[in-house]
Amino acid sequence: MNTLSKITIHTIIILLSMNISNSFAQIKYPLTKKVSQTDNYFGKIVEDPYRWLENDKSEETAKWVQAENLVTQDYLAKIPFRAKIKESLSQLWNFEKYGLPEVYEKFIIYSKNDGMQNQSVSYLLNNDSKDAKVLLDPNVLSKDGTVALNDLSVSHNGKYIAYTIARSGSDWNEIYIYNVDEGTTMKDKLEWVKFSNVAWKGEGFYYSRYDAPKGSALSGKNENQKVYYHKIGSPQKNDVLIYEDSKFPLRNYSTITTDDERYLILSVTESTNGNILMVKRLADENAKFSYVSKDFENNYHIIGNLEDEILILTDKDAPNYRLVSINPMAGNNIDWRNLIPESKEEVLQSASLAGNKLIVTSMLKAKSKLTIHDYNGGMLKEILLPGIGTVGGVNGRMNINTAYFSFTSFTQPTTIYSMNTESLNYDIYFKPELPINTDDFVTDQVFYESQDGERVSMFIVHKKDIKLDDNNPVLLYGYGGFNISLTPSFSISRLFFLENGGVYAVPNLRGGGEYGRRWHQAGTLLQKQNTFNDFIAAAEFLIRSKYTNPSKLAISGGSNGGLLIGACMTQRPDLFKVALPAVGVLDMLRYHKFTIGWAWKTDYGCSDNEREFQYLYKYSPLHNIKKGIQYPATLITTADHDDRVVPAHSFKFAATLQEKQSGSNPVLIRIDSKAGHGAGKPTSKAIDEATDVWAFTFYNLGMKLNAMPIINTKKATPVKIDLPVKTSKPVKPVKPVVKTKK
Repeated sequence: MNTLSKITIHTIIILLSMNISNSFAQIKYPLTKKVSQTDNYFGKIVEDPYRWLENDKSEETAKWVQAENLVTQDYLAKIPFRAKIKESLSQLWNFEKYGLPEVYEKFIIYSKNDGMQNQSVSYLLNNDSKDAKVLLDPNVLSKDGTVALNDLSVSHNGKYIAYTIARSGSDWNEIYIYNVDEGTTMKDKLEWVKFSNVAWKGEGFYYSRYDAPKGSALSGKNENQKVYYHKIGSPQKNDVLIYEDSKFPLRNYSTITTDDERYLILSVTESTNGNILMVKRLADENAKFSYVSKDFENNYHIIGNLEDEILILTDKDAPNYRLVSINPMAGNNIDWRNLIPESKEEVLQSASLAGNKLIVTSMLKAKSKLTIHDYNGGMLKEILLPGIGTVGGVNGRMNINTAYFSFTSFTQPTTIYSMNTESLNYDIYFKPELPINTDDFVTDQVFYESQDGERVSMFIVHKKDIKLDDNNPVLLYGYGGFNISLTPSFSISRLFFLENGGVYAVPNLRGGGEYGRRWHQAGTLLQKQNTFNDFIAAAEFLIRSKYTNPSKLAISGGSNGGLLIGACMTQRPDLFKVALPAVGVLDMLRYHKFTIGWAWKTDYGCSDNEREFQYLYKYSPLHNIKKGIQYPATLITTADHDDRVVPAHSFKFAATLQEKQSGSNPVLIRIDSKAGHGAGKPTSKAIDEATDVWAFTFYNLGMKLNAMPIINTKKATPVKIDLPVKTSKPVKPVKPVVKTKK
């Protein structure tokens, strides 16, 4: 090739790059109509010019959604490596995945995804068989994979399975009944079910539902939930009303029956924190509910029962939780006996009754710890976990000597272990074979100071050969709310970012549950700014420690984490290059007016209260976008069937940000169809969304797509394919010695 040819080709490449850059810089956003809408909050007049976008049923809103998606897809289509990203993600995604087995006396149930199936398939394996059979395959329920299996519950006699499905990611569920012996789904169909479990009793079960919505099913306020009893084989209209309380329309009810069907337990909530607990003895048809707790000051989670004793995980008089045993029929003299007392260093998370043992999960500095105890709480053994990670679940039964638990980390997908509860020996049961070498990555935990001097922990994941030269692309992810803990978890999509030289950081922000009740409450109500300060301080730590610089720093979060991103990008637009708020709570003055939003008041406060309004208004992302400021390159993601955090939050935020943005950073919104808040999203949609998010992030951080990740040709196979269950003769529970008060 001669010199002239080289110059010509080089010039063409420069011109192409300029054309791409110019076309990006000249984004023409849809013209979004503004209306004269104001609200008076305690004398403060607040404009809401895009209120009309809250109407999810209007043709005008639909046209706006279509126009915005066209602009977004036009932008993304011009990113030259977008197709290569999708190809890489599709290869990485294609590995075998198993769910944690559920153990029953006659069979086990587990889920499996061959790799690229839109939805995982549920299988049933009888104890006397070597071959599992397909129990439920959600992939046959819709061509596009948007019908998902949400949950399943086996009757105590093993005859029936109640399973719930969700359509297009909605929180609304339908319940169906599967006859195990006949291998068929029955005619029963229960509708308008939301935030409910199934509590079996005899030839039927208790469940919770709402009346059919009179307005929008996707944005209307959820009120007046009721508890019903459904008898197998009868139509829903014949279901018996068990409990309602019309004096408190903004309360939710969930029911539990103990495995021996001795007790019916009713949990009442009016927010995401704290519950009233009532218990009724089912043997007595005239029995009324007895109160275990009468207020919402504490949390009570039922573990199970040992004859008359009920085991409860609670933070009553224990900010880090304790496990107690009570006799609920003791009236006002209920004896609360500690089985596992509160620890000052660890947060007790869960306990499972399995093979005459208690398998207990706790959290120490945002990392999992797993221990085995006897029924009196005495510790028998600590399970040595394979590193910094999270125990994802424990499944077992009191009379079965095999239990299963799972473990995951930032670089290890869910690995399942089986345990013999007599010998306490355990071994790997299933471990996925990834198409990438995870030994190249390392996870560190660091601690940094927030604005007020509070010490905050953070996980940082990256390749082992990283250079601290201020120039690494970093994705900082956060949540910080509702007592939810961000412990290490696996994402094949995130591994793609790491493989391409990215650094992933997860701070444990106040508002979360990583360090108990104090940590949660320190990020709620009039202290919510602590959450944002912790996140901003994490970014400053990463810059100060030479991991990155503001031009290489992306921030991401979903739902309450979307609020986090919206608040931080409006408070410190100079600190971040890319912002990725997903399904976010972004209008803090009106969030409580939609679906289940009213239940979040204990974390956020409410604009109906003058003092809380003043505080919310100061940080509400929608109301703190200022004209003339250059905000980060922003890709907002939401979906048309999100009835948890309605998409109007994202619509109004996008329209306002597009109107007021200064400079060349793009402001785009990606609105998925037939999708919701995230649960049940089919593999194809998950890959499409990840492709677009990474294409946007890579391009705006100036990242280059490396050569294709190292793909292992070795076929992924489980350690044990047949998933056997080892049972022994039924073990009679050892009833704890109850100390009575004098």
